[in-house]
Amino acid sequence: MNSTDLQVAGKATDLGNAWLNTLGTWGDKALQVALVAIVVITVVRKVSLKAGIGALIGLVIALGIYNSRGSLANIFEDEVNNPATGHGAISVVIPPDPNGPDAGGAL
Repeated sequence: MNSTDLQVAGKATDLGNAWLNTLGTWGDKALQVALVAIVVITVVRKVSLKAGIGALIGLVIALGIYNSRGSLANIFEDEVNNPATGHGAISVVIPPDPNGPDAGGAL
């Protein structure tokens, strides 16, 4: 092996990373454009302000979840890796109704 082989491999690796980064950036932009297009198409097809508002709320929720995917992934990973440090389930005890069907009365 000579040094030129290693440089070519390094440059080829950088080229692959550049392609992946470019495609990832395009994917982020394409998702946002697609969601906006869905909102516009919904408003035009339904010709309804209510449908437009609903589609816009859906757009905001979808983009909010997509943009916070990193922190959500960290939260889920922490819950999977450290289940004892997470919050336990909330238990609510409901006492029986004194006037309910088991109150001792005859039918």
